[in-house]
Amino acid sequence: MGRREDRGAGPDRTSSSSPRGERSPGVAGEETRRKGKLREYLEAFAVALLIALLVRTFVIQAFKIPSGSMENTLLVGDHIFVNKFLYGYHLPYTKGRVLAFYKPEHGDIIVFVFPEDPNKDFIKRVVAIPGDTVEIRDKVVIRNGEPIREDYTRFADGKRSDGLVRSRDNMPPVTVPAGKYFVMGDNRDRSYDSRFWGFVDEDAVIGKAMFIYFSLDWGIDLHWYQFWRYPELVRWGRIGDMLR
Repeated sequence: MGRREDRGAGPDRTSSSSPRGERSPGVAGEETRRKGKLREYLEAFAVALLIALLVRTFVIQAFKIPSGSMENTLLVGDHIFVNKFLYGYHLPYTKGRVLAFYKPEHGDIIVFVFPEDPNKDFIKRVVAIPGDTVEIRDKVVIRNGEPIREDYTRFADGKRSDGLVRSRDNMPPVTVPAGKYFVMGDNRDRSYDSRFWGFVDEDAVIGKAMFIYFSLDWGIDLHWYQFWRYPELVRWGRIGDMLR
């Protein structure tokens, strides 16, 4: 009898292959690692965003100067950092501040919510604090009966009083109430401040201006395509200036 060959004998390819539709362990592991990396990046981004929001809300906030009311202390295009924890925090629907280290003092430059429009923030210098009596005579500020020295002021229209703008150059004595501040811009002839709209409530104070971290002069005659001249826009000498 002849030997019958078993043609079906040989490696069982069906048993060694994966069922249709299943990924091999290597592919599945690589996909898991990719998902793990993506999750790590998202978590890191979320934590960084949360920290940035907390810092902005409770510690420090950046502001840009849009007008010349504080010249020459602050110029249009200056970018400043404001300390938000120094004066403490105002809790909504309450009166007063909590966790305050200091109160605004004479000469402090503060950022506050504009009393006439809560959607706007203003920056001015504190001239009088609660209990002070302040008046203005021919552009000279008199506090508690004594003229004060203000080396930081600028008078765009000169130091002589203008009879047509009496509310700007002259003001009768007023006493600052408790919880209020009398503020003025350093550029006295170009500032809309407490002389016109009254006092700043302590609950409206956002923080104390600290220093200039960046400054751009958009008044330079420069065409958009002259990119090699862009560094001229930066006021390099103002960067890092402390505000006093």
